Amino acid sequence: MTTHETLQSRLPNPAVLVPELGQIAGALAKATGNGSVPRTTISLVQLRAGQIVDSAYLTALHTGGLRKAGETEERITAVASWQDASCFTGAERVALALVEAVLTAAPHGERVPDELYARASEHYDDKALTTLIMAIGQVCFFIPLALIGKPLPGVSPARQWRD
Repeated sequence: MTTHETLQSRLPNPAVLVPELGQIAGALAKATGNGSVPRTTISLVQLRAGQIVDSAYLTALHTGGLRKAGETEERITAVASWQDASCFTGAERVALALVEAVLTAAPHGERVPDELYARASEHYDDKALTTLIMAIGQVCFFIPLALIGKPLPGVSPARQWRD
């Protein structure tokens, strides 16, 4: 990038190009914000998804959200190595295991084996588990926009998309 170029996303504002995107984003936010899963858990899962797909934008977005919500730096940093971090609850651990299972190829067998589903069911009732699944789907919906459109990490969507 030369010094004459301005920093911006590679893609024009997707919400301008496809106005229905706002409705989809709103519906996903409403579905995941129904209160059956703590917002912190959803944010931890979505941060881990950003880390798994190597999206600086999603990682910065969800890290910033966790900081604004008062989450500790220890827990935010530990998301990358959650398996051996002692600062997560059992419910958070299974949520992180689910997002990893969904987004990581399984060399042998199912991505989400019965044992993992059973563990999740111990921590979440049907509504909460469905909400958690929708939270994983929510971040997965935005992954292509983050990877292909390449929005700038730490810059609000309103300030960076080319119109």
